Amino acid sequence: MAKIFVLDTNIILHDYRSIRRFQDNDIIIPTAVLEELDKFKKGTDALSYNARGFMRELDKLTEGKLFGKDGIPLGKGLGRIKIEPNHPFPKAMQDLFQDDTQDHRILATAIWVRDNHPGRFTALVTKDINLRMKSKAAGMVAQDYLTDKIEDERVELTRRELVVLDKIPEQVASQLSYGQDNSIDWKEVVPHRPAPNQLYKIVRGNDDVICARYDAARERIVLVRKKEAYGIKPRNEEQKFALDACMNPEIKLVSLTGGAGTGKTLLALASALEQMGNYDQIILSRPTVILGNQDIGFLPGDEKSKMGPFLQPLMDNLNVIKAQFRPSSKEALRIESFLKDEKLLITPLAYIRGRSLGRVFFIIDEAQNLTPHEIKTIITRAGEGTKMVFTGDIFQIDQPYLDQWSNGLTHLGEKMAGQKLFQHVFLRKGERSELSDLAAKLL
Repeated sequence: MAKIFVLDTNIILHDYRSIRRFQDNDIIIPTAVLEELDKFKKGTDALSYNARGFMRELDKLTEGKLFGKDGIPLGKGLGRIKIEPNHPFPKAMQDLFQDDTQDHRILATAIWVRDNHPGRFTALVTKDINLRMKSKAAGMVAQDYLTDKIEDERVELTRRELVVLDKIPEQVASQLSYGQDNSIDWKEVVPHRPAPNQLYKIVRGNDDVICARYDAARERIVLVRKKEAYGIKPRNEEQKFALDACMNPEIKLVSLTGGAGTGKTLLALASALEQMGNYDQIILSRPTVILGNQDIGFLPGDEKSKMGPFLQPLMDNLNVIKAQFRPSSKEALRIESFLKDEKLLITPLAYIRGRSLGRVFFIIDEAQNLTPHEIKTIITRAGEGTKMVFTGDIFQIDQPYLDQWSNGLTHLGEKMAGQKLFQHVFLRKGERSELSDLAAKLL
């Protein structure tokens, strides 16, 4: 028989199309979930977008229909969906929890659904770990939403995109470093054709390291040179790869991941400024994630003042670049001119929605706080001549309904791997300061 899945509010806020992801099984939405969704229907963030999207989907499904006893069909090959009124806990569980919360009402309704459908597998689906633990304590099966989760092995694979080669003939290594076109045939170093933009560290006998990349268009492994962008120089091999990717006009989509202080945003911004002649505008943006799901209205001041705390880290990176030059230098004056004329625009990501981005160098910081759907929405805005760089740390997520397996940045690296227009670089070493690097390792 078809299984029954009772959905928590956070599943819908994470993916409003989730009701169509359970194959031919039946979906139950407790009334408490609708009450919680009502609080999210206003706003411009992803949670509000998903809340409204779900209600529109539900409205279409129920047009001219009532849910009835068995609910309504979701579509061909899918199960049925029903809104279930709130139910109390069974008498034996009346004193299980002291507080009367929406979470407890959802759990009580899930238990009622299970008890009234004997013989059918019933589970509460929630991304709230605490609610899953409460559910299991009450004897109710609880699961995470697994549809958009990337397996551990594949998440780890996106962090190991760099291949180290230490048994390369000296003649081949010299050809790559000093040859006429600084490239070699891939067959000379690896047995199988590499994926586009595969990265290599070639270790020579004297511990010298050569950085290289497989160029699919030329079908050759090419040297990655150390470049400088607007006064910023790479301090390690990974930063060299990152700067090369950001400055390569053939690579339209770049993902830079790594911990705090590894230089992700700084390198992306410096490369954008260095290539300003190729673009009409540089946009530097990040999602505004406010703890406790508060609206920015609680912050004092006008719109610019409210956004200041969120955008300050982006300004800090810009100030690092400006500090490389004298205040009266042409480079520093160009940055001020770009800001004044909005050729360099630092703005919250919510304000980008609906725009078509042509000839733009678009940097999205803290992208680990975006859902896979948001990442897709942003990338599909790209017009001709646009380049997008996503930066973030998948192990430092502020969005309550995302984790390292289900966030948009992880999905981007996993789904786009092997595409000619895409390159991912994982930056391992912190370069902010010796103290910062020590704290990241030991604390």
